Amino acid sequence: MEELIALFESYTGRKNPVCVKLAGEGSNRCYFRLKEGDFSLIGVKGENVPENDAFIAISDHFSKKGLPVPKVVAVAEDRLFYLQEDLGDLSLFSFISHGVSTGDFSKEEEAMLLKTISVLPDLQFKGADGLDFSVCYPQPSFDRRSIMWDLNYFKYMFLKPLHIDFSEPKLEDDFERIATDLLEDASETFLYRDFQSRNVMIKEGEPFFIDFQGGRRGPIYYDVASFVWQARAKFPDSLREKLVDAYIAAAQKYRNIDVERFKERLRLFVFFRNLQVLGAYGFRGLYEKKNRFIESIPLAAANLKSILGTGFPNYPYLSELLARMLHHPSLQNRLEPAEKPVLKVLVYSFSYKRGIPEDPSGNGGGYVFDCRGVHNPGRYEEYKSSTGMDANVIRFLEENGEILRFLESVYALADAHVERYIKRGFTHLMFSFGCTGGQHRSVYSAQHLAEHIAKKFGVEVELIHREQNVRRLFNA
Repeated sequence: MEELIALFESYTGRKNPVCVKLAGEGSNRCYFRLKEGDFSLIGVKGENVPENDAFIAISDHFSKKGLPVPKVVAVAEDRLFYLQEDLGDLSLFSFISHGVSTGDFSKEEEAMLLKTISVLPDLQFKGADGLDFSVCYPQPSFDRRSIMWDLNYFKYMFLKPLHIDFSEPKLEDDFERIATDLLEDASETFLYRDFQSRNVMIKEGEPFFIDFQGGRRGPIYYDVASFVWQARAKFPDSLREKLVDAYIAAAQKYRNIDVERFKERLRLFVFFRNLQVLGAYGFRGLYEKKNRFIESIPLAAANLKSILGTGFPNYPYLSELLARMLHHPSLQNRLEPAEKPVLKVLVYSFSYKRGIPEDPSGNGGGYVFDCRGVHNPGRYEEYKSSTGMDANVIRFLEENGEILRFLESVYALADAHVERYIKRGFTHLMFSFGCTGGQHRSVYSAQHLAEHIAKKFGVEVELIHREQNVRRLFNA
């Protein structure tokens, strides 16, 4: 990105930084890491100038308050591009990935979650002190209009696409009652709005907070609901209770919290937040066809079903509609577990003279192992017409022993990677072994790794000895 590179060079005086686009799926902003030597910054391209200005102003204010957010260090004249501190690659969501995938959160994961939510009151109370809320985008406050936007987001982006019949007037009546109840507490605190584990980075063991450009003045309950009931995190009820209690304890230094009333109010915000989230998942998933959001719909629906269990008598029509929605065939089809993704492993042998094989899955190629450090049978006349699949070459390589020690290390890496890919539901993994001619050492190594993976994990493995024109499939 030329504009960000120019801004980096102007700010740092360092020339020709490496610019790498970072993954992003939930917004129209694009993020890049610009690095020169051991110094790096995050470059942001945002198409919406008022939204950029909101983030820049809030970040500046929070930084001056000593809050753990990335400092914006340079802004382009057109305000479409800016540079901020690089907080690394470890998000809180990644930090707790074992607990998310297994449902069993370790002591370290739980401690980091508790530490994170204990900082939230600092952002809400200390961050609000002296903040000019007029810079917030698109609204300075959490008000009736913004509530109705979110409720209608749910109606039009989730209910309507599912083709569920409902009475518009009755639904709007309940929406109006929800808005009135949500606004019962006047508040001068900062509402982060998208406070969830993907928007927390872990640097040197401490949480830092990003993506608060949608923040505004609003009640404290909303962010607690967003974090503790984040659909993809799947926190068990026992952990949710600990997180809520940790938040209350941390917030007591700013305000005397009536614990019973706080939890009663929090329940309403959890209900509202779930509707807003389903609207977002409907838009990002059902309309934009983004898989991460489609996969999250059953999780958010399960949260909603749980919170509905104790009833919301103030909203009788909405409660009845949601109960009907959760049992509607169009949603049930999405709640049924999809067929579990099947991992397919591709293993190549090749000659470096012809280049590294391309990855047909489009994922970039996986592991590439160089076998040229192993004693080469191809140097001897009696092996020149044989390959790594022939008994005489196999005997030569195994008697020498170098190839066996080499493959021990390969197996350790491959086993860990295959296990991780299966757990995460990935569908393609590639291993390539290269040597001088793609005939002896690479063929032996590829053959043995393919057999090892197929036997140990029972997944489908396709083996290709490229230079020998040999292809073999090990079925799952």
